[in-house]
Parts: sequence; structure tokens; C-alpha cells
Amino acid sequence: MTKPKVATVWLEACAGCHMSFLDIDERIVDLLDKVDIVYSPVVDPKEIPQVDVGVIEGALGNEEELHLAKVMRENCKILIAWGDCAVFGGINCMRNFMSVDEVLKEGYVNTPSTVNPKGVIPGQDLPALLPKAIPVDYAVKVDVHVPGCPPDADTILYVFSEILEGRMPKVPVDMMRYD
Repeated sequence: MTKPKVATVWLEACAGCHMSFLDIDERIVDLLDKVDIVYSPVVDPKEIPQVDVGVIEGALGNEEELHLAKVMRENCKILIAWGDCAVFGGINCMRNFMSVDEVLKEGYVNTPSTVNPKGVIPGQDLPALLPKAIPVDYAVKVDVHVPGCPPDADTILYVFSEILEGRMPKVPVDMMRYD
């Protein structure tokens, strides 16, 4: 029997969910005996391949992230939204109270730590921002939602264990984190 192939992407988020994945600690060795991670932030193939399980960390805030979410949906049998940013939009949605122009000006001109005396706002160098930051399932069908900021390692391992047993995971309430 071949091992299920897994792809993960890190979109508009802090990488905390991928850090929780690594927090599985030595249990990750057993998991990696059962799955092949073929695409992730630390693996550098040029295209997202066809996989059994896809994991999206982060909200969708620009055209490139929207495109990646669509490619993941097309290439994944099961698509998981990992963490509050992917599931709910997370802190990224704080920008939704401002226009795209205001967001760019705040990020590239007004931020106290920014040194940009000419007030240059990148244009074509950056993917175009979406009008609002959105959770993944606003754009594509998500099969499994794993809330938490970040979800803890036991919850992530539980989700993979359920998939490996041939079951569609439903995260029990007592495993969900909303902090």
C-alpha cells in the first residue's frame, strides 16, 4: 500500500500552525513513516502535485494566495484548513476595516518601524491585495476545519490519524482551541 501524499502551504499567517505540526515531536517520525510530505514551506518543488491530503495555513489576502488555494483544492482529495487564520480569517481580517490603498499606505509608509522617506508603495512587485482578507472556505471547498491559534500538536496528529484510518476527521470540541 502506498503512503498518502501530503502537501501543505503557508499563506497569510505567522507559521504557528506549521510550528505546531513540528511540536508533534518524536511522534512525527512515526507519522512520516505513514505519509509522504511532497510539498510544504520547507520542500521546494515548483508545482503543487496531486496529493491525497492538502493543508492550508493562513487566510487569503492577495491574488497569489487565492490562486494557491484554488490549486490546492484542484490537486487535493481532502483539503484541511489549519488554524484560525485559515478557518476564520484570523488577525489578518483586521485590515478589512480599511481600503486596500489605506492598508498599503499603513504597511509601507505610516508604520513607525518603516524607513521609506519617499513613501514608495510597491506596485507590480507584489501580488494584488484582495478587497478583504478572507478565510479559505470563502474561496474553495474545505473538507476539514481545524481551529486554533495555533491548533495544538495533539489535534493535528489526531486529524492525520483519522485520515490514515480512512475516516473524515471531525475535531472533537474538547480538542478545539480558540485562544
